[in-house]
Amino acid sequence: MNRKQKGFSLIELLIVVAIILIIAAIAIPNLMRAKMAANESSAVGSIRTITTAEVSYSTTYGTGYAPLANLGGPAPCTASAATACLIDNVLATGTKSGYTIATPVPGAVGTIAAPNVSFLATAVPVALGQSGQRSFCTDESGVIRFDPAGGAVATVAACQALNALQ
Repeated sequence: MNRKQKGFSLIELLIVVAIILIIAAIAIPNLMRAKMAANESSAVGSIRTITTAEVSYSTTYGTGYAPLANLGGPAPCTASAATACLIDNVLATGTKSGYTIATPVPGAVGTIAAPNVSFLATAVPVALGQSGQRSFCTDESGVIRFDPAGGAVATVAACQALNALQ
């Protein structure tokens, strides 16, 4: 009597596993690129938000531009020169979506007599090549610029030397 066996042979299982591995090898790099692109888009959005907040801060308080920490505030937020409540707390802490966000200039809140007349906002990948490939910056001109190598931008002049985002 010949019994018919049910199930898969070892060869069939190995072929299925090989196909799954090939699909994963193709999909994972694409997913990483998509994640980096999303992080870069978030960084550009954060830089735009900071630019708008800096202009609002300068107009409202008359002391020029403010450091990043002064643009946010704890919830519930009461607007003042020290906590302007113009950006969310996640952005005000300086790390968002795989990018380190900073405003290295100005270092302190200005005064009406001596306002901060310029600012620099930067977004640098936390892990270059993993969380993002490019770094971004802007100044009081509002033009967002990028460094394709992902390097840190320390001065307004260094930011202005970079390519503008199209």
